[in-house]
Amino acid sequence: MIKGTLIPIGGNEDKGFHRADRFRLDYISQGILSRVVYESGGNSSRILIITTASGIPEEVGQSYLDAFERLGCNNVSHLYIGSKEEANSEENLNLLKEADCVMFSGGNQYKITRNIKGTLFHDLLTKRYHEENFVLAGTSAGAMCMSKEMITGGSSKESFIKGAIKLREGLNLIPQLIIDTHFIQRGRFGRLSEAVARFPELIGFGLAEDTGIVIKNGNECDIIGSGMVIVFDPGKLKHNNFARLKEGTPLTMTNLITHVLSDGDSYYLKEREIRVMASSKSFIE
Repeated sequence: MIKGTLIPIGGNEDKGFHRADRFRLDYISQGILSRVVYESGGNSSRILIITTASGIPEEVGQSYLDAFERLGCNNVSHLYIGSKEEANSEENLNLLKEADCVMFSGGNQYKITRNIKGTLFHDLLTKRYHEENFVLAGTSAGAMCMSKEMITGGSSKESFIKGAIKLREGLNLIPQLIIDTHFIQRGRFGRLSEAVARFPELIGFGLAEDTGIVIKNGNECDIIGSGMVIVFDPGKLKHNNFARLKEGTPLTMTNLITHVLSDGDSYYLKEREIRVMASSKSFIE
């Protein structure tokens, strides 16, 4: 059984920078980052922010340092890993060993896999997630890299045709899922549907902004935040012509099970079971 907790986030999570100063602490205290702190062990937990995906790592790192400071955290540090050599360094491995939580920022998910995948840092990250009460959070690119099959690009407008999206292998922390982010705001329904057509044994999770999932034991997925998570379950597809089509051809899928979940709802990966907050009754699709 996996002992750690994953928290993929759809991007643009509230960091407490409300225009009115008097609202700032309350605005963030009930949000996703507050949940990250709680799962990590509270305000004294050691949180390591990794901005490898970002094109402006120092600025992004500082924004998270400020946000966690607003939540009363006093043991937060920032790390940028720019190469596999840096990911293998003893200094950076020691930072990971000491952390209760690692949080990957947004940006370009390929930068995370290019610089970290297959390194000692990746090995230790995976080991701690599997064997310890360790939290691994990530927003936007930092969430998308958690899966094995990782979306790296693709136009939302063109993604209903075969070959419109690009995928690479991610960090393989939650291999049952394909994760997409900024899902509602950027209209990414088509590209996630193509991804599950290509890999019908997997489940697609589309995360809206300021919305996340707390994944316990590699199975229980609790929805948090202000938006929605769209679930694409291709487990009972009756027709999927992806394998027979030429690239550039529109896709056909029938009986793609779709769920719209929000704060307080839960999804169980192994059973493909949903528990909706408004009802004590659960069911299996």
